[in-house]
Amino acid sequence: MKLERAREAYAGYSDVVDRPPKMEVWMWYLYELCSYFIHSCLLPIVFPLMISQIHRLPAEPDRGWLTSPLGLSCRPEESQLYEALVNKNVEFGTSKISALEWTSFSWGMGLGLAGPILWTISTSLDYGNFQPIIAGTAIATGFFFCLPTGFFNVTWIFPPFIIAIVAASTIAAATHTRHHAMMVRGFTGPNLHRSRFTLRRWVSSWLSLYAAAAGALGSAVMTAFTYYMLRKDEKELSLWVVTIFSGLKWAAGISHVFFIKPGSGDAVARPSPATHSLSIFNYPHASGTLILAFLSSFTTMCIFASGYLYFAGFLCIRPPLILCSWLIYFIFPLISLPAIQLVQYLIRADAVKMHMLGFIMALITSGFGFYFRARIWGTGVVLAFAAVQGTSAGLMHAFQRVLLSDCSPPGKEGVFAAWFEWWRAAGAFAGFTVAAALPGEISTSLAVTFLTSVAGIVVLVYGHISDTGGAAAAGHVAGEGGSGRVRGDVEEQNDPDGGISSPPRPPRLALENNGNGNGNNNNHHNSGRSLALMKEDEDQDHELSFQHDHHDDDISLA
Repeated sequence: MKLERAREAYAGYSDVVDRPPKMEVWMWYLYELCSYFIHSCLLPIVFPLMISQIHRLPAEPDRGWLTSPLGLSCRPEESQLYEALVNKNVEFGTSKISALEWTSFSWGMGLGLAGPILWTISTSLDYGNFQPIIAGTAIATGFFFCLPTGFFNVTWIFPPFIIAIVAASTIAAATHTRHHAMMVRGFTGPNLHRSRFTLRRWVSSWLSLYAAAAGALGSAVMTAFTYYMLRKDEKELSLWVVTIFSGLKWAAGISHVFFIKPGSGDAVARPSPATHSLSIFNYPHASGTLILAFLSSFTTMCIFASGYLYFAGFLCIRPPLILCSWLIYFIFPLISLPAIQLVQYLIRADAVKMHMLGFIMALITSGFGFYFRARIWGTGVVLAFAAVQGTSAGLMHAFQRVLLSDCSPPGKEGVFAAWFEWWRAAGAFAGFTVAAALPGEISTSLAVTFLTSVAGIVVLVYGHISDTGGAAAAGHVAGEGGSGRVRGDVEEQNDPDGGISSPPRPPRLALENNGNGNGNNNNHHNSGRSLALMKEDEDQDHELSFQHDHHDDDISLA
């Protein structure tokens, strides 16, 4: 009976998470650095290039190798590389498709495999201690399938490799996003007073923005390496080397799994996968972020893929300028994202407004690109296009994760992250598919992304999406007016001045008489022990307290 009463008393505090140490934060950044390139470089760039090199050189077009469809002068090597990508020379049943479309087909099959797996393991992402095993297995699987991609010189072998890599990266990304929500809760406590919710906003944005910047840096390194290897004579072998190093780079981020926090629920009383997976639809704010994830990823990938196909095939931009635009696309966010976070702090903007800024920037790039589609873009225009769109991609990538973490209730971070990552990957797949199906129709692709950007803004403005409202629905915001929120049998008290109290701790169990008649003799001993427990409480309060700079909302995260 005593054990049952203790378990009930402590059950209300299962959502208390320890403050993450510095090493845990750095390892979380490391995985973003080592994995972000998968959906920004490996899938949309490297694999289509590898598939295009298997078949013989396509027939020379009527305009010749020295002229682009716009009548601009081109080098034969560049024209041949573009034609190999878009030429329909891969047999698919009774028809033929291009290397881009073959990659898109494999990408979609990978998502089809990832969906049932995520559904099956949804409870294990939140219950028990299997989270590090799930993440480590997914990363190891992706690493293994990156190694032999160029060993077989046939196109039909690529779908199994791409399917496994897509599924593994989606599952690993779900554990990574869950880890973000757990770290935010560790920094800020299980709930905050509404007037102090700004602190959670800064912490979550800080973590996600710098992770996005780290991921962009990793993508810049891999695109530069891909460009370097593509300049060699044996392109197929050189690109195989790129995939091998991609797998090694991905595996280098596996160290973060040792810092993944275990589940907070009772592994014995876990719900069924169906009940747990569908629980996201009980939280309208969280389910709304799935729409944002799809629209954001679709817009980003469609602009990226269609834009660079247009640059290479129609504008005949020289390879060094292509590399320069890639580097600006991925490196410029290293400067722009921290600067934008400072602006966010100064104007006190929430995640919804910052995500809307990303859509507005995508709206500008797609709108101007569509308006000036008939003109020849100069070097400055191309580089400006890359800088603005790279910042837009980083903003949307970072703040959609912030919104999801705010809307994820304790004990459901894993299943919400699984839904989120699948829809984000589905958006990237859909955007790449549109660009692959319409390689020469830049106006159509930009018109579609313009509409999806408008749709994203409409969802943010008129949809049921809010970081504060979502956090309140998820239980991260305490009641107004200093009233406590009851959790289990214990009431949490908030600072009546609107400040932050330290995360609640399990109640101290009273020392009971052991029935041997020594209760009176133990009074002095119990009093001394109570004083020791009170001193321990004070020490924990001191450790978990946030450091305020006068009356500002800034906090020390170091």
